[in-house]
Amino acid sequence: MQPTASELVVHDAAIRANTATFAQLTGGRVMAVLKADAFGHGAIARSVLEAGACSIGVAALPEALALRADGIDAPLLSWLNTPDADFAAAIAARIELAVPSAAHLHAIGAVAVRLGARASVHLHADVGMARDGCPPRDWSALCTLAREYEAIGAITVTGIMGHLSCADDPEHPQNTRERLMFENAARTAVRRGLAPRTLHLAATAATLTGAVPGFDVSRIGAGIFGIDPSGTTRALRPALTLRSRVVSAREVDAGTGVGYGLDYVAERRTHLALLPVGYGDGLPREASGRAEVLVRGRRRPIAGRVSMDMVVVDTGDELLDPGESVTFFGPGEAGEPTVAEWAEWSHTIEHEIVTRLGSRASRISRTLDTGPAAGPAAGPAAGRAAAQTPAADTVAA
Repeated sequence: MQPTASELVVHDAAIRANTATFAQLTGGRVMAVLKADAFGHGAIARSVLEAGACSIGVAALPEALALRADGIDAPLLSWLNTPDADFAAAIAARIELAVPSAAHLHAIGAVAVRLGARASVHLHADVGMARDGCPPRDWSALCTLAREYEAIGAITVTGIMGHLSCADDPEHPQNTRERLMFENAARTAVRRGLAPRTLHLAATAATLTGAVPGFDVSRIGAGIFGIDPSGTTRALRPALTLRSRVVSAREVDAGTGVGYGLDYVAERRTHLALLPVGYGDGLPREASGRAEVLVRGRRRPIAGRVSMDMVVVDTGDELLDPGESVTFFGPGEAGEPTVAEWAEWSHTIEHEIVTRLGSRASRISRTLDTGPAAGPAAGPAAGRAAAQTPAADTVAA
């Protein structure tokens, strides 16, 4: 097989170290959130479980079924499904299901009755985002209906879940309001005869800042991959490197325009290098005119607009060789741009940068490599947790 021009390197050691950090911080109560192909990092479920996660969460049911098909046997929750989702497959695969409405509960309960099985569900309360979850005005009725389905053996209410709107700001008053709403939702469930054993409200930001109690489980997604939405710690390790190789290079005269619209015009005689990565691979077009790459130990600017299949880099007085390696982003240890910088250049968040990559799987290969050393801890939570570094990387299935 011919090597691809570009590769996405997944630092398995960093993922394990980050998971271990959160496991230590939460007393082992980590639900590793691996939605969107594990935030674009691929098959790393075994790594996070071995490093201390006690369960896995995903958004859509197909993601959960794929993990089961891959042999992942840990507790597994799916929380974003339409009422006509394949709940029969979910129940057969022992996948726990979030329930945000009576329509979802009726659908799950009917399937469970037909199968003669019992579905494990987490009632999902909307505590302030007006997004997913049951609105407060419907919550009591949902709990009553859930108890009725429990009474006929169709479901077990395993958990109550919610999601915070402002956890990245630990001082935001909405955190207290939403925590109180969540606690009230849990009390209502108990008064309606339910006995959930797992309450979970905190995700990565709230876990790092201590904005709210973690309750029984903390759902950690971005943090596992080295992203800190709260900006309060340096204890996490970036887990992705994107590299590519030069297709061609040329010398151009001053005044030469580059790319669509000729937004970039060379101010002097210079050299340009063509790289086969563009917005078709998930590279943000919004970063045009600001983004940089690392080549031969120096940062060089992307010249002109990000195209669908390619970008051009101004390499100044250096003429690159075809096939030469160029780093778009990585941990930053060698001076390369980081995912955080690409997010800033693109006016977005790190989550979007990592999850949008790899849309052309034939061009982006997933490999494993040794991750960077963890930075010194900072922030309220990081001060209580030191990263645990595994002995070596292992290949995720």
